[in-house]
Amino acid sequence: MKSTKHAKPALGRRSRWAMGAAVAALAATAAVTATAMGSEGTPGQAPAASDTHAVNEATYDLGAQAFVPGAPYHGKSELAAVVHYPDDLASGKHPLIVMQHGYWDTCADAKAESRLKKAQAALAEAQKAGDSAEEARQQKIVEKEASRLFAWPCPAGIKALPSSSGYDYLAKDLARQGFVVVSMGANGINATSDGQAESVYQARAALINKHLKLWSRLAAGSGPLMGKIKDARNGRTIGAEFQGHVDLKRVGTLGHSMGGGGAMQQISDKRHGDWPSGVDVKATMALAPTATWDNEPVTEVPFAVMWGTCDAVNTGGYFDWNKKQNKAPIYKVTLTGGNHDYFNTQWSPQSGQVAAKNDAIPGKQPGSCLSQDGKNQEQRQLDEAAQRRIAATYTTAFFRHYLLDDKSSDALLTGKKQLAHTVVESAKPH
Repeated sequence: MKSTKHAKPALGRRSRWAMGAAVAALAATAAVTATAMGSEGTPGQAPAASDTHAVNEATYDLGAQAFVPGAPYHGKSELAAVVHYPDDLASGKHPLIVMQHGYWDTCADAKAESRLKKAQAALAEAQKAGDSAEEARQQKIVEKEASRLFAWPCPAGIKALPSSSGYDYLAKDLARQGFVVVSMGANGINATSDGQAESVYQARAALINKHLKLWSRLAAGSGPLMGKIKDARNGRTIGAEFQGHVDLKRVGTLGHSMGGGGAMQQISDKRHGDWPSGVDVKATMALAPTATWDNEPVTEVPFAVMWGTCDAVNTGGYFDWNKKQNKAPIYKVTLTGGNHDYFNTQWSPQSGQVAAKNDAIPGKQPGSCLSQDGKNQEQRQLDEAAQRRIAATYTTAFFRHYLLDDKSSDALLTGKKQLAHTVVESAKPH
């Protein structure tokens, strides 16, 4: 039976836009500027690491509607990704990490966004004045313009919003460590889903498995990706370089927001049979993962959950749900003053991207936010760079441990050594 305990439901399109307008209004009133606090040095400063690999970038796109999850999910999605990998692929077999972004706008339609904001403001005025006719008119405009931002495929002349590129900072750091990192697009799933039905998480898990199958075949020298991967620098077709040099027995997965929920669904104990033949997922990192289900235990794959106290969407409940039955080590990293959107650069204000925002609810003091951990405390908010430094530090330490057997940063994972603004919990296997 589906449970919603410990979890805040993800916002549907209408309510998420409404909340965005409310947060924007509060931010304007409070004149909030997000800044980091560094009482113990630079927040998230990574320890010395063996950054010995030059990094290349590539992309592939097999079609905007090439992936069909199937019943009960009714939509279609793209099979596209951004790939970061070490330049010296021939040096050996490299572990594979696949990433999935969460629920967000799909089309970077700046004009639609502008019209939407105007309609939201007019809707608020109509509601305040008690003008039901005007309220209904503006509501229709809100829905029309929001639908433009959630179209898929995007109309001619409108670029797809590149949420999958929002984790390039993580991908590059990991590729420098010797990993092949694939950040997949999930815009099609976003455009054809609303809310957090379990079928949406199942579709997301299926999309992860599909990319893993593609890479399993590519590593063996065959499959749809042959001739379809393009070097980001010059458009040159690549692919053969990966043959024999991607280790599908050492796979990591990473997801953010609903992508984090999809990653957790993919490693739940009952879903291992869905993994492609020859693929072994050794570890999963979930950044602010949302969910409405806790009825599928995740006990056999090591995982880490990272969330921020000023995240208005997520509570990081997966750790709490599984910590008394886990058969593998699990971790929970809490960022004091962290929010939901800053993990993805495309979703964050400094990008200038359509829909980008600071989603934290501002406090009374400039640079503060209200905690969403049930205490409603005013806290100093981490800025974009600080939150990402922390995320990169723990993500690198986590995957180096479980995919490279490098235990040099284990003190961070266990909480014996903690960065500023972080609280770490861990649970040993039962």
